[in-house]
Amino acid sequence: METIEGVIVVTTETIPGYRIVEVKGIARGGIVRATHLGRDILAAFRNIKGGEVKEYTQMMAEAREEALRRMALHAKQLGANAVVNVRFATSNVSSGMAEVYAYGTAVVVERE
Repeated sequence: METIEGVIVVTTETIPGYRIVEVKGIARGGIVRATHLGRDILAAFRNIKGGEVKEYTQMMAEAREEALRRMALHAKQLGANAVVNVRFATSNVSSGMAEVYAYGTAVVVERE
């Protein structure tokens, strides 16, 4: 269980020790990140050698964290204090740009 911006965020349908008392709707947050020329150059060298492209791994990790944060803020706007069933989606927007999208069900939970 993780708390982001004061909102409980889980990938499960329920939260142990809590009960869902109200469903507020779909919470979502997304970000489109473009690659950086410096990262692209380093990535090109890694592509020749093979192995993990750490520059892109870091960029995508940062994008996932920002998408989660935006989703949690949207859930708060909806009046929720938790998001269940959280999922991620990614897509290429254009060459050198990727979208990361986080979504889940915004709910109000109370301790059991």
